[in-house]
Amino acid sequence: MADLEDGGFLYQPHTSAGRVPTAAAYRFFAQEIASQATITVTDREWIQREMGGATSAAEITERAGHILAEVSNGLGIIVSPPLSKTVLEHARMWLLPDGRVVVVLISPGGDTRDKILRPNRPFTQVELDATAEFLNRHYSGWTLEAIRADLLQKLATERERYEGIVQSALSLCDPAVLGDESALHVHVEGTAQIVGTPEFANQAQLRELLAAIEEKHRLVTVLNACIETPEPVYVQIGIKEMSEAGENLALISAAYSRNDLVQGSLGVLGPTRMHYERAMTAVAYVAQLFSEALNKT
Repeated sequence: MADLEDGGFLYQPHTSAGRVPTAAAYRFFAQEIASQATITVTDREWIQREMGGATSAAEITERAGHILAEVSNGLGIIVSPPLSKTVLEHARMWLLPDGRVVVVLISPGGDTRDKILRPNRPFTQVELDATAEFLNRHYSGWTLEAIRADLLQKLATERERYEGIVQSALSLCDPAVLGDESALHVHVEGTAQIVGTPEFANQAQLRELLAAIEEKHRLVTVLNACIETPEPVYVQIGIKEMSEAGENLALISAAYSRNDLVQGSLGVLGPTRMHYERAMTAVAYVAQLFSEALNKT
């Protein structure tokens, strides 16, 4: 016991309390089980049943969030892809009476993103229809960033042929114009479970944590760290980026993909005393099924 305390793996919160594991202890434990953890048959079958009935991207996201919240006794979080990574299935555009333009981008599975723009030049509805038809005919199944790169290439090599329609498409479908990349879609399940945990009995710290969850951009920052790491499942113990109370939180996250391209991330954010083996294997399996489901929609 003394050796563990000297090594920074146990500490005593106050003189009348017993020893409890530190963040370093939880981190060591998570690293030890990471390579040998396997999902139980019960969890595998349960997750398959929960995910199996989903028929749209929105329903897939909702079910995945519910599963992740339940296995962690914390938050289940799904971060949608940034706008530039959005796959286009169909585009629609409408001219408003004041000259502004409504751009609606529909992704496979029915997920939609819309934006009202004030273009640098006036458009007619005929021009908007032609631009949408051009995008739908040539770029269905492409991400917006890939569309933009190809349009710029066309302008550079075949300007006379493409200048008018390509310039219109660039001005109306550039991710930088359509939206702020920080304003990502974040789906969160399980906030009530965080509220009820002993780690957050301090009301001031709880309010700070809930405010950080509500802001959501902090969730995006910590969750997307998994995209930059080679490990299939990323574990972080002590999330000080969230709030002062974040030292009592653990994050387990994984990237999900569509057509072998990373699209976003999902994971759990819960108390450090969570069941790590169950949470890690569930996150990995949900990410796998989530990717497979997106490929089918």
